[in-house]
This record gives sequence, structure tokens and C-alpha cells, in this order.
Amino acid sequence: MRVAKIGLAGLLLAACGILSAPSCRAEEGMIKEGPITYCEIAGETLQLDMVRPTGEGPFPAVVMIHGGGWEGGNRAGYLGALPAMAKRGYVALTISYRLTKPDASGKAKYPFPAAVHDCKCAVRWLRANAKKYKVDPDRIGVTGGSAGGHLSLMLGVTGPSDGLEGEGGYADQSSAVQAVVNVYGPTDMPHISKSTGGAAPIVERFLGGKLDAIPDIYKKASPISYVKKDLPPMLTIHGTADTLVPPDQAERFDKAMRDAGAQHTLLLLNGQGHGFRGEGATKSVEATVEFFDKHLKPAKKK
Repeated sequence: MRVAKIGLAGLLLAACGILSAPSCRAEEGMIKEGPITYCEIAGETLQLDMVRPTGEGPFPAVVMIHGGGWEGGNRAGYLGALPAMAKRGYVALTISYRLTKPDASGKAKYPFPAAVHDCKCAVRWLRANAKKYKVDPDRIGVTGGSAGGHLSLMLGVTGPSDGLEGEGGYADQSSAVQAVVNVYGPTDMPHISKSTGGAAPIVERFLGGKLDAIPDIYKKASPISYVKKDLPPMLTIHGTADTLVPPDQAERFDKAMRDAGAQHTLLLLNGQGHGFRGEGATKSVEATVEFFDKHLKPAKKK
């Protein structure tokens, strides 16, 4: 399957697991970078892959964070999307982060907030290297699905005062992002832990215990806990038939954002589950790209 033949929608659908992802190859007008080590922490080497446009830039950037319940998946899931985003004028990255690595008893080696720390470090690394890779440090977006959606939201809603920056490096740089697209990610950990959709044990492993034992951790890991007016624009895309992360996670977050006066758009895809198919997948891709174009690209001069 060649990049030139399946186009933007196909590449992004591949990244979401809709199609088998093609290899990440840069075409004319693009530069492939990576794998690049952006952080070494706790004995783990964290890497990223990047495809960027040629030219002087600076270009807006989009960081893509894979899902997998915080314990599975890898950055290769988004490799197919990188050339398509670069062709559209973005420096596109897909990143690794520390997975929980639970043992036989379910105890995580790297529970929350390790994954949040790593994703924030990746954004700081990008800013520290913005000049080298022709990135506009004031126009960085982030997106991901499921656990990746949760981590994307955490980048959007938290700042240095929330104590989640970690010690991955580049402390002189900001981990702030300017736009977020969350694709069916959990937003309210106490609420989802009480659901019957199957997410509760995954959340329990990620957070390191049950809700009644560590309620403060559940609250701290919930994007909804940090909602306030002064946040970057966000888009949440969720299927109404999602039985793993129920759609009320998206609806609760949307209401909290609107009540706070923050910029949030909710796109509910009728009949779609945890992983979009057909028309729903196409709508998700189109909405994602349009959202980033609107919020990360400079306004066209009239």
C-alpha cells in the first residue's frame, strides 16, 4: 500500500487501526527523522519518529499518542499518518511512553503519572529542538485515541502548578499545547471505575489501586479535575455505542468545559464503538484535520 495512493484519510484511518498501517516513508517534499531518543528515564529509552515538510518553516506540529490501555500498543500505530500530516504542512510526531508493565498480580511497574510525565517531556523536547526541526513552538497540537486520548487531554488541561511535569529533562521548556483532539479517551476516572464496560480493571492497574483506596490519585489522573476557562481549544470525538469507554465520559467533560467557559467541541458518532469504522472513521479524520487547521495554522490574509 503506497502513501500516495491512499491519501490523507486513509493514512489517518490506518493510524487509528482501521487499515493496516503502511510503512512510514517520506515522499518528495518531506523529511523523515528517527527513531530519535527524546528521554532516558528509569532505565527506559523513549523514542519518537517524525516526518516534516521541507522548506524554511516554521511549521505547526502535531504530536500523536498511541492507545492500548496504558499497558499496550506502540508508536508504530501512528507511523502511517505522519507523511500525510507532513504533506498538509505539519511536523508530525508519534511518541513512545512508559507503559504500566503490570506483573502477574496486576501491580504496575510504571503506574500513573509516569506516562503523563513522558508525554510532557516529549513536548518539552520538541520545543527545545524547535529551531532544528523547523517547528513553530507556539503552534503545537496533540491527539490520541483511548489511553492516548486521555494523555492528550492531560497535556491540554495541566500545567506546572499541577505537579505532573516529571524529571525527564528540558525543564526550561514549556509542555503546554495549543490544541487537543481526544478520541474516545477517559476523562473522569472515579466515574469510569464504577462503569460496567470493562475499563475499570485497566484503570485500576494504571492508577495502582482501587478507587476507595486511592481516591486522590483517581482525581489527579482525571482531565475533568483540571477544567477551567483558560485552556486551549479541544475537540472530543466519541462513539455512542462505545462499551469500553462509555460516551458519558465525553459528555461529562463537554459539560464541565462549557460550564467553565472553555473552548470544547463534542462530536458524537452515532452507532460507533471503541474504534471507528466506515463513515464514522472518515468523519473523525476530517474533523481532526479541520480542527488542527483552524487552531494551529495562521489565519489567511484577506
